[in-house]
Amino acid sequence: MAIFFSDFFEVSPDLIEEYGAFNISLINDLPLFVDPFLLFNSENPTYKELHEDIIRYMRFLKEMSLSSAINPHLVDAWFTFPEVKQNWLGFSEKGNEGHGLGKDFAKALNKNLNSVFKSFGEETITRSSHLEKLCLVREGVGRDNISDFTTNLIKNFLATYTQEFVLNNLSKSQIKSITINKVKFNYNTRTWTSANFQLPYINGDYVLLTPKDILTKYESWINRPELLERF
Repeated sequence: MAIFFSDFFEVSPDLIEEYGAFNISLINDLPLFVDPFLLFNSENPTYKELHEDIIRYMRFLKEMSLSSAINPHLVDAWFTFPEVKQNWLGFSEKGNEGHGLGKDFAKALNKNLNSVFKSFGEETITRSSHLEKLCLVREGVGRDNISDFTTNLIKNFLATYTQEFVLNNLSKSQIKSITINKVKFNYNTRTWTSANFQLPYINGDYVLLTPKDILTKYESWINRPELLERF
């Protein structure tokens, strides 16, 4: 029975391991999460840059929240992030459909950056700015939501990372040219831009790989522990 990325795309698990990616299940999400602390604490300069980019965007949101009341359409554009289901990570009882960060989160974040988190991005170097503070935005925001938020803001990196692997290891018939929305933020125009990538494609959707060293595991998840043995 095909379960993992390596099964569906007929590529050696060793190649995925050597590349540093997690061999995801393509039948249901796994309780693994992109951890911003691992980006921040990493010696990898690429990861550190990703963390700085995330904090820069948070500072932008804070500046907009402090400047004036934001048009509801801009709240949707700047503060709302759907789940990036194509990485097959997070909580889902079946398949890879999650909830993401919708309008309730967007409104709460906008409000709290104007009050509770007014100093976000101005902390001393010893304290830094960590996305875990978002857990305080509203009730119900947990590790999976922080992962969703982080994944959205490093989507360009994940797509590029996946593209490099598949172009070297998959056949052309397994790859499709995909345009992904909201992969880079243009601070001059204050708009998100899209970009095109060559990505693995199966069952009507593309797939994103994630490096193992930026993932953390939800320890108490017991439904399908055999799927996490490789992590």
